[in-house]
Amino acid sequence: MQIEVDVSGRKVVVFGTPRSARRVLAHQLRAGARVTLVLPGPVPPVEQRVEGVRYATQPSPADTSGLLRLLGPAWSVVLVDLDRDVRDHVVELCRRLRVLVQRGTPAAAQGQVVLVGGGPGHTRLLTLEAAQVLGEADVVVHDRLAPTDDLAALAPGAELVDVGKSPDHHPVGQRAIEDQLVERARAGALVVRLKGGDPFVLGRGGEEMQACLAAGVSVRVVPGVSSALAVPAAAGIPVTHRGVAHAFTVLSGHVPPAAEELDALVRLGGTIVVLMGMATLEPVVAGLLAAGLAAGTPAAVVERGYSPSQRSTFTTLGRLPEEVRRLDVRSPAVVVVGDVVALAPGGSGGGDLLAALDSTWPAEEVPGR
Repeated sequence: MQIEVDVSGRKVVVFGTPRSARRVLAHQLRAGARVTLVLPGPVPPVEQRVEGVRYATQPSPADTSGLLRLLGPAWSVVLVDLDRDVRDHVVELCRRLRVLVQRGTPAAAQGQVVLVGGGPGHTRLLTLEAAQVLGEADVVVHDRLAPTDDLAALAPGAELVDVGKSPDHHPVGQRAIEDQLVERARAGALVVRLKGGDPFVLGRGGEEMQACLAAGVSVRVVPGVSSALAVPAAAGIPVTHRGVAHAFTVLSGHVPPAAEELDALVRLGGTIVVLMGMATLEPVVAGLLAAGLAAGTPAAVVERGYSPSQRSTFTTLGRLPEEVRRLDVRSPAVVVVGDVVALAPGGSGGGDLLAALDSTWPAEEVPGR
């Protein structure tokens, strides 16, 4: 475990190999430390060294003078990869010198990509495994809607790469993102691909997994809380409810569904959840009405779910486009259509969370309050 201390301009000595210590080195350099890496073997050639890092060869356990020359002026020492006999001697010398000693987690031996679902945007909705993987990452490639407010603290040793897309603006194309994942992992990095919601629910996570596998790169998936479920819940809308709806369907709003698809949805019944549907809302609503869904069917739009500015708009299917225009509803937003919308408490928006959530979130941090 590493303790966060101000190391700006101060000397930090790291014991480890270039591979095992790379995440610790990146973290210390970003914090402004003057870093010395102490290696168990020879110093690498100049072209293989990390810029800004001084390299030294590890003295033998019996060479107390050599160790003291390294440790004496240090502000802190980080032990990443060290033989036990040397480690015990270093710890004892640091104790006498009153130098802070920390244990650093070795970086992964081989490169890997981990597709991580970040939930609908609030850090507290990350899973425990997602938080653990972020803490081990060398690189985090993240989306616009992923939880990024606390990302520097969650991934202290990682390079953060923003590849976020917004409607009609994709500064980094999907193929370029996949190439980055493969290239970084092949270089030996643990690469976390942090996506909003769940990576396999309208998130192109499947495409990224296939790209990694085709390139021979190891990849695994950490599922996340899907905004299709969590954002309606943030407004008090259950997507299923006994006696009201026993099924729900999640649609992508990027392209309006075909008439036969909407007709099948209406015949199926249940709740309809539309993600990324602001641009195509009017043709989707028109198609549902043409397929026979009643204009008076309850409907809602939840904007910016789980953020302090969350807003819920409750209306009916027939009036939904008009209300969206009148209130200037914008992405990111989740549309919910079905009788379950009428079950939501309040009904005038603003992030209606149930008391159970209030008990775990400080009052001033409850989304929408």
